[in-house]
Amino acid sequence: MGALRAKVRDAHRARLRQHDHPVAVRIGGPLLDDAGTMIGSMLVIEAADKAAVESFLAGDPYVLGGLYDTVRVDPFQWGLGQPQESTHG
Repeated sequence: MGALRAKVRDAHRARLRQHDHPVAVRIGGPLLDDAGTMIGSMLVIEAADKAAVESFLAGDPYVLGGLYDTVRVDPFQWGLGQPQESTHG
């Protein structure tokens, strides 16, 4: 999967930074195992609802390329570190 990741990484990262979709990516980065090897990705996405997040993720280059075995979307309630300016929901 390393070759596929390298091929679509720039498009994936650019899409996360675009502002032409109805969600805001607040935090993102790789998930690592104890040895520091990448085992996945984590995004914190602010959106009006779960459907908006699922729609956004469906167009992600990593998803479209089949890089992920699974994609999970779990609700999250901001506590510490809540963004000062909310634009969604």
